Amino acid sequence: MLVAVAAAFAGADWRQFRGSENTGVSAEKNHLPVSFATNHDLAWKVPLPGRGASSPIVVGGRVVVTCSSGARQERLHLLCFAAADGKCLWHREFWATGNTLTHEITAVAIPTPASDGRRIFAFYSSNDLACVDLDGNLLWYRGLGYEHPSTRNAVGMSSSPLVVDDTVIVQLDSPGQALVAAIDAGSGATRWQIGRQANAAFSSPTLFGGYALLQGKTSLVALDPRGGQVRWKYDYDVPYQPVASTATWHDTVFVPGMKLSALRPGAVGAEPKLLWTETRLRPDFASPIVHDGRIYVLKGGGVLACGDAATGRTQWQLRLKGAFWASPVLADGRLYCVSREGLVQVVQLGKQGKLLATSQIDDGISASPAVAQGAVYFRSDRHLWKMGKP
Repeated sequence: MLVAVAAAFAGADWRQFRGSENTGVSAEKNHLPVSFATNHDLAWKVPLPGRGASSPIVVGGRVVVTCSSGARQERLHLLCFAAADGKCLWHREFWATGNTLTHEITAVAIPTPASDGRRIFAFYSSNDLACVDLDGNLLWYRGLGYEHPSTRNAVGMSSSPLVVDDTVIVQLDSPGQALVAAIDAGSGATRWQIGRQANAAFSSPTLFGGYALLQGKTSLVALDPRGGQVRWKYDYDVPYQPVASTATWHDTVFVPGMKLSALRPGAVGAEPKLLWTETRLRPDFASPIVHDGRIYVLKGGGVLACGDAATGRTQWQLRLKGAFWASPVLADGRLYCVSREGLVQVVQLGKQGKLLATSQIDDGISASPAVAQGAVYFRSDRHLWKMGKP
């Protein structure tokens, strides 16, 4: 009940990875821009003090983004801008306490921050977790990388935090020590902590039916966020390292892996029913989106595929340009896809996908867009944009 109430009050905010409801779908209509090729479409653009693959979030008229800088990416930044005009409201800096080694095209600012509407939770690849209020005042700080030094990998930790009521869920899957922890949003204290299989995973937890869904190399588990109990578990037939995150729609869970699988969970303790699997809908790095009975995935080679969510049958495919790390977002019947090279491609959805517009904004984009209050927000290693009415 509390989860549903919190989501209802989120309004037009975009409070965490893939939006306030963790779906990548926005309810915004009728006034979102389609082309970003002219200054008419640009509300504002601001420089950033460091690199990052984390997505911006929007809460209470504020746009929040993380960055990292320094010779070893050890300097952690958390910035807040006014959504109306791009004015920097505050800028907080921290020193990483954990490992800062990442892949060369990413940065320590890989996970997307999250908010409960009153606080902001900034998580980094170094496994540092900072909590500030909306005015930027530090409330608490946890150096989880310092507490668990072997929780690391060679290319960077990328799982974003998940806020469920007054609990922050962080998934730390690595070849060393792997764990999931529930942190009290108010105090920063650990409510519970569970060890996990020691394997690298790069996907983020997803909320479904009041449970936190966590992908690992060999299974998907549903945890009760209040106590960490396993409510159900699904074992894959082929192990894989998850990058794209689980998608949900009504009573169905869509698990990306070596193939896309549709599951229907049932009673607590029972294994979910496998509805279908489809290799032709296997996503690459970007997380799938489900809306109005259709599932959309970005496959290798920049191919956007649309499938029937009930059967897994492919309905249409559309080749886009570029390589995609960022997950797309869906708003007003359109899919906003941004390539690593900064090419924004807007696709009109329907019986067939139609490319509406292509706009070049910047290179070095691995972050998913955010949609809120009539605007689309993008970030690269250098800039943060608000695209919409000034």
